[in-house]
Amino acid sequence: MIFFDDAKQEPRMHRRMHRTEEGRPNGGRGHGSFQSAHGIDGSALALNEKTTDGATASPPFRFYDNRQKYLAFVTSCNEKTVIARRVGDELAQLHPRPPALRIFDAGMGDATVLSRLMRSAHRHFPSVPLLAVAKEISLEDVRLGLEKLPDRFFEHPLTVFVVTNLTYADAPRLMSRDLQSAAALNWQEVRLHGGSSDAYAEQIDDLGAMLTHGWQTKPSPVTGNPAYVRPSVLVIYREDQKFLLDAVIPKPGRVFESYDLILASQPWRARTPAKFKAEKVLAPLTRSLAPGGRLVAIQSCGADPGLEIIQKLWPDENPFQVDRHQLIAALRQELGRDARDYQLLALTDDKSIFRYEMHTLPSEIGDRIGTSTLFAAWNAAIYVNQIEDQRLDPVVTTGAYVSATQEVLKKYGGLWFNDETFHVSRRRT
Repeated sequence: MIFFDDAKQEPRMHRRMHRTEEGRPNGGRGHGSFQSAHGIDGSALALNEKTTDGATASPPFRFYDNRQKYLAFVTSCNEKTVIARRVGDELAQLHPRPPALRIFDAGMGDATVLSRLMRSAHRHFPSVPLLAVAKEISLEDVRLGLEKLPDRFFEHPLTVFVVTNLTYADAPRLMSRDLQSAAALNWQEVRLHGGSSDAYAEQIDDLGAMLTHGWQTKPSPVTGNPAYVRPSVLVIYREDQKFLLDAVIPKPGRVFESYDLILASQPWRARTPAKFKAEKVLAPLTRSLAPGGRLVAIQSCGADPGLEIIQKLWPDENPFQVDRHQLIAALRQELGRDARDYQLLALTDDKSIFRYEMHTLPSEIGDRIGTSTLFAAWNAAIYVNQIEDQRLDPVVTTGAYVSATQEVLKKYGGLWFNDETFHVSRRRT
């Protein structure tokens, strides 16, 4: 474990650190930032593809491996803000039980949504201890996410934050079901000292070496998606709140699965079959709900100007073939007899479907559209609709993407995308 004596000193090293040479595949899911959590690729190409001369080819450079596309998307569109507001509304439906309000984020990404949700939790439950657990395999996103925490620890002292790179089946319980991986678990605990967000920020900044060690990845030999090198869990809380948080702080070796709110926002690749999504993601998360707990699942659903851009270039393109109704049916089948313990709500279109927009000024959409606006719109369209890089060359080389993007931007006076959501709640009795 790592404990900090004060905000200015270097950390004293008291580590419980186990090493493993082989990590298990990450349940088919890539990391939040490289995919914007538009993630699981259940049909990804294997690494052992052969070239014509018999040599082993490197894996294809898939769309969600491009961090530049992700960063351009999240800075030009307000999806994270809209999702955070919608999920924040769910807090009013919760009745947390001692010792804490427990939240699980199934794809933290850069923690924009989770940090906003933690702010909302403080507004609704200002005196209730908060346990926020997040799954994230991307080292860079873990760093970005932790940067957003100092203010949370200052405003809501009774906060325990946990981030892990375990699979969907294992992340909520903070323990691998595989005995070898469980024995090799790299469990780290950080106690923050001081009384200011700046002091907490300094100590979190000093975690670089620990994060680099714990969040190393390697390509899965089956899918090519990132898989952890060593299973890791990082627990952070304030030292001066340790006594009050004793019953909230997860302990290594103790299995924990009981959440009041679970967020699964864009945790899979759109084209992945419903059965795969239900088996690998939705069912494990559903079974992690506490009595009265709620799971909010969000995915892209198309029928928007973004997809219209794509279909001008690829008329038959339709990446969103698995809607919420199919997912709920697949989840119900996967749960079997346990489904009677839950309410699975697809919601009507007016309550389920919501839209988010690309940031533009009215003056930017006119007879002549600026290059930066065109590029942002095109990038967002191919990112949300998950168009792989190798398919882009012909339309980029001919410039066809420019006219398609311009036409749609002028038609609608901007660009927006549709997401849909559905809820799963566990019955209280």
